[in-house]
Amino acid sequence: MSSVRWDEQELYEVFTARDATWNGRFLTGVLTTGIYCLPSCSARKPRRENVRFFASQAEARAAGLRPCRRCRPDLFYEGRDPDLERLEGLFEEAGREPARFPDAASLAAASGFGVTKLAELTRRHYHATPLAVLQRLRVSWAAERLLCSSERVLDVGFAAGWESPSAFHASFAKRTGLTPGGYRKLRTADEFVLRLPPRYRVADTLAFIGRDPESPTERVRSRSASRALRLAGGPARAQVELAAGHARCRIEAGRALSVRERAEAHAALVPWLAIDGEATPGRGAAGRPPWKPLLARRPGLRIPRTPTVFEGLTWAVLGQQVNLSFAYRLRRRVVELAGERLDPWLTCHPTPQRLAAVDAADLARLQLSRRKAEYLLGAARAAAGGLDLKALPGGAATRAAERLADLRGVGPWTVQYVLMRACGFADCIPAADAGLARAVQAFFDLDHRPDAAEVQQRLAAFAPHRSLATFHLWSLLGDPA
Repeated sequence: MSSVRWDEQELYEVFTARDATWNGRFLTGVLTTGIYCLPSCSARKPRRENVRFFASQAEARAAGLRPCRRCRPDLFYEGRDPDLERLEGLFEEAGREPARFPDAASLAAASGFGVTKLAELTRRHYHATPLAVLQRLRVSWAAERLLCSSERVLDVGFAAGWESPSAFHASFAKRTGLTPGGYRKLRTADEFVLRLPPRYRVADTLAFIGRDPESPTERVRSRSASRALRLAGGPARAQVELAAGHARCRIEAGRALSVRERAEAHAALVPWLAIDGEATPGRGAAGRPPWKPLLARRPGLRIPRTPTVFEGLTWAVLGQQVNLSFAYRLRRRVVELAGERLDPWLTCHPTPQRLAAVDAADLARLQLSRRKAEYLLGAARAAAGGLDLKALPGGAATRAAERLADLRGVGPWTVQYVLMRACGFADCIPAADAGLARAVQAFFDLDHRPDAAEVQQRLAAFAPHRSLATFHLWSLLGDPA
């Protein structure tokens, strides 16, 4: 194993955790079966003494091993994954005609996978169950019809595949914060009231949004927040008043807003307020270790997300290997340089096009390192030139990770952070994060600071909801204790 530099016991722990984020970084050879596998392979794990590690397929083949037929590392290194391609085709079809798929069994039948394999693949690639992905696709389909057609609200629900009005209303409200009828009112209303989930933590959400008191993109005052948004027709201000059970939102632009702009504003505020995320791991796990002691500190905590993926990517690049206060300062300067001023207090976050037009020398004057400026401009130019960041949250997490990792300067930490905080995927872990390492040390009462491999190993028990576990662990750093 000439070029793999990690400790072999750490690699074995990654392999047993089936962590797909390590695919492409090493291969595992199983001497008893004569095969080599990706770290994420779902096959039964061999004993440690029967395992060897390799940096490339050539090394594994030189040792007399052949590629595993289950995880197909040969196709992975060719950039292909037939199972993922078939899964993506299935969900594209379900997005076009959701009523054709009444349940997970119908998805399995159409895919050619068994029910168990479909569930395993969907969990790995989409960080969700097949039914959860189907429900999200139904809501998106119904939302479009509610805005663009004159069909009765209940007819839209039935056409999307729901079997009852109550199921339609419950599923739609959970993802959008609005009833189907309330969503249709976006065609004419600049104000809407979002229903907050049970046990919603208003104070924590506002504290997180206002963690940089000098931020030019958002401001918090008492129980209200203001946010600058860049909509299709220009800049706009979102005024949000949070109270028990609801958030009253008003969009102000000094011009008549189009239907699409109101829908855009709604789509930005829902993740920003963490209305559509999950607060528990489900399936009874919340009442058992290791979840129980973690959730007990802040029950109901959710992950606020950035209004756009590009904003999340910008923040992640600016935050690479600097402390939080300096990252805030860099972000303020970049927004003020390339953003669009809304009023004396608020500025819209730069679009990819506006940031791509900035000269690297201008960023250097803001105290960005040469490399950081290159990475930021490279990401902006890729997004302005055709990389569709907006589509990433609606697709597979593994595909989103591939697209992000293709950007220069975007490594595993940045990829995982963007997947979690900008795309909303459920099973992400920025293992190399220094703050996360401190939190893991405190939570598990360790006498040492864990490295990235140990953080991966410690958090394996929280899968497939490691994003939520990560956010809870980060929150421990702010506890008075």
